[in-house]
Amino acid sequence: MKNLLKLGFAALLSLSSMTINAQRNTNSKDNSLLWEVSGNGLSKPSYITGTFHILCSKDFEIKPKVWDALKKSESFVMEINYTDQNEMASIQKMMTADKKISEQLTPEQAKNLDKILADYGTNLKNVDSHSSTALYSLVATKAIPCSQNEVKMYEIELLKTALQNKKSVSGLEKVDDQTYAISQAYDLKETISQLKLGNEYAIAAKKMTEAFKNENLKDLDQLIKNPKFMNKRQEKLVLTDRNKKWAEKMPEMMKNQSSFFAVGSGHLWGENGLINLLKAKGYTVKPVSNL
Repeated sequence: MKNLLKLGFAALLSLSSMTINAQRNTNSKDNSLLWEVSGNGLSKPSYITGTFHILCSKDFEIKPKVWDALKKSESFVMEINYTDQNEMASIQKMMTADKKISEQLTPEQAKNLDKILADYGTNLKNVDSHSSTALYSLVATKAIPCSQNEVKMYEIELLKTALQNKKSVSGLEKVDDQTYAISQAYDLKETISQLKLGNEYAIAAKKMTEAFKNENLKDLDQLIKNPKFMNKRQEKLVLTDRNKKWAEKMPEMMKNQSSFFAVGSGHLWGENGLINLLKAKGYTVKPVSNL
């Protein structure tokens, strides 16, 4: 169960990242998940690639241009630094809570939650000591249509190559930052509501996977405007606020060395996406079709 929850935690960040409005008037030249950042005093370009944190092996592909951009860069930057043991310990800490879930519910609510969890292959007794954030991570497991031994994590595959090539590795934020954003956006009541939408997550994720593989921003734009999964308040907490913090950190990272940023795809698009935020700071940010 712990492994399932960890997998779900990584996957939910991908889904959450895919539910913000994409940029309007998307055209074919913008059909790229890899973007080059240059100008504004940078001596070398840096790159940002949108990821889909977890994919089944049959759907998994990292395009040659992405590998080429990573090769050209001096540092590799993820949302969180998976090589930091303190961060991994924080993931363990995130999964537990001081107060049991059942203690926060009426007997009737607990009974209903137990029925919902049956659809996820577990029950309230198994997850009772977990945090609401860990419980919410189960939603994302519905979006993974294959067994745990058949999945690949996009950032981890990039990280392996970055480490093999002796690149410096860092993160844009801490696990605690992500946990805080999710816990504020999805309390226990909202988490239970989301768990009820399990099959709808599965349907949406399948369509998003195809759009991601095709780098089709127009399709993503149509898919990710579903308010069922994220309202405006949640969007601000999970995406906008984090994007703005990242956009403040990225200039110093890019100034010191050519950096390759790998973040959930939904962090790129929209008025408060990283592309627009960096453009507003004076950078030239353009899609990359090939290198």
